[in-house]
Amino acid sequence: MVPALLLALALFAPLAAAQQTGPLSVECLGCICEAVSNCNRTLTCSGDVCGLFRITWAYWSDAGKPVLQGDNPGADGAYARCTVDPYCAALTVQQYMTKYSQDCNQDGQVDCTDFARIHRLGGYGCGAPLDPVYEQKFVTCINHVQTLG
Repeated sequence: MVPALLLALALFAPLAAAQQTGPLSVECLGCICEAVSNCNRTLTCSGDVCGLFRITWAYWSDAGKPVLQGDNPGADGAYARCTVDPYCAALTVQQYMTKYSQDCNQDGQVDCTDFARIHRLGGYGCGAPLDPVYEQKFVTCINHVQTLG
């Protein structure tokens, strides 16, 4: 788990340096990535999800249809090209969270736990129970981040 987490953190660290900001920390992005796909950079599109964040077309659209530099949101394949690229996919997640940021677990604060719920359950369903496998991977990752902290 720790080597995978360190890989995820290294992967998303350039986002902070590139000033592609949003409500999620690099660590939070890394743990969501870890929980949803083990941060597998080789994932392409399968069924209705794409990339290491397993993003749907609707999620990408709700996030404002971000694209790779020089691409066009209306072009065929723009969704897939963005969501299989780690940086564009992370930007998609950031923009989605900016739109749907809320206190899903009603603990009085909006934090990474809420963002993990929004990512998995959507902006309108984040109060529902998480599936146990995703939740356990996420909690384990966050606990590791806090011990490294």
